[in-house]
Amino acid sequence: MFLSYTATRQALLSGKTTCKDLVAHYLQKIEARNAELNAFVEVYAQEAMQQAEVIDQKIKAGTAGKLAGMVVGLKDVLAHQNHGLQGASKILDKFKSQFNGTAVQRLLDADAIVIGRQNCDEFAMGSTTENSAMGITRNAFDTSRVPGGSSGGSAVAVQAEMCLTSLGSDTGGSVRQPAAFCGLVGLKPTYSRISRYGLIAYASSFDCIGVFAHNVEDTALVLEVIAGQDDFDSTVSRTPVPAYTQNLALEGKPKICYIKETVENEGLSEDVKQATMKKIAQLKAQGFTVESVDFPLLKYILPTYYILTTAEASTNLSRYDGVKYGYRSPNVTDLNSLYKKTRSEGFGIEVKRRIVLGTFVLSASYYDAYFTKAQRVRRLIKEKTQDLFKTYDLILMPVAPTVAPKIGELAANPLQMYLADIFSVQANVAGIPAIAVPNGTDSQGLPIGIQVMADFFQEEKMLAFAKYLMEK
Repeated sequence: MFLSYTATRQALLSGKTTCKDLVAHYLQKIEARNAELNAFVEVYAQEAMQQAEVIDQKIKAGTAGKLAGMVVGLKDVLAHQNHGLQGASKILDKFKSQFNGTAVQRLLDADAIVIGRQNCDEFAMGSTTENSAMGITRNAFDTSRVPGGSSGGSAVAVQAEMCLTSLGSDTGGSVRQPAAFCGLVGLKPTYSRISRYGLIAYASSFDCIGVFAHNVEDTALVLEVIAGQDDFDSTVSRTPVPAYTQNLALEGKPKICYIKETVENEGLSEDVKQATMKKIAQLKAQGFTVESVDFPLLKYILPTYYILTTAEASTNLSRYDGVKYGYRSPNVTDLNSLYKKTRSEGFGIEVKRRIVLGTFVLSASYYDAYFTKAQRVRRLIKEKTQDLFKTYDLILMPVAPTVAPKIGELAANPLQMYLADIFSVQANVAGIPAIAVPNGTDSQGLPIGIQVMADFFQEEKMLAFAKYLMEK
């Protein structure tokens, strides 16, 4: 079947296929592989077929929307009215969303077809999609390996052709890292580019809705549809949304830098380093200016990220207490035990670890020593990152230090799992856009990704360069 929406749309308009045929094809793929891969936690088979029938009629009538026939999956943190929404957690057991999140509503308004909700690390906390109450998700390239996280199910669904595109969320690399591990394009836009209304909050000043696709064109198209101002989100930007799909031809040769500390990092695997340096050498040979720069603050980015995100998570997750909705412990004697038992039984170990860490850094005795200091360091990182854009158009760096690890390899050592985010968190700490694109494979044939970062709201420039990287 088609791996690009351009080909899908042409086939639909010419009558070579129908939306019902497309949905039937994806449902067959899900039937064949989902039991093994565990990408989807719920599939909307009947509803997707009904929606396909409606859109087929719209195509015949010439009234179909911009995404007519695009079959999409949603990470289990995105609100879809009257559908399950659990954040892959026991504590939201049987919860159904009362409304559509803005990004989801815009997909539906453009006649995309939502085929199901996808597995992830619980409350989007993790880098492997092993921290899920719904079981682990496996990488379709090698089922003994993780797909990355936290949006692992969304990545695998696109990778294994169970849907054409997926929406995930990216708080510290949760779209880009799985995209790299699964050989896909993964976009994290500028913070505030896409409304967060209807996205389960992990760390509100870091969270971004992102896009998985096989190519940059589809990524740009989905971004074009879901981005922009929204009355339901006071933090969303009013900056106009460009026609990204009309501007994917690279104009001139942007000036590029790469951070020396990333390619000289002791945690960087030899295969990923070679692939990155090879791409840099190719760009230089093609006439691009690609220069090495120092970024001494790199070693502070990860601790800053984990102090601030756990603090925000501790606050955001305090609402899940068993009183109004979701899981409630049956073993309670009074209100106090209701809170304690519900939360200790309902949350998984990684979520509890982050809540405890976040509560600690927010406590009166340590607030200034950790949280306040981390906020100051975050501002410095943002300023130093923006300083680079005074000289350079784009920053190039690896997405992750290794290829996809084996299942269980990082689970026993949380610190190792946190270090997997070392190159991806900078974009979230600074709030800038970033995109991961495939960059060859390692000696075992496993995908390697490369990351492009741009200044605020420079997605057009970034997408055009990402497309160039994939074609050359």
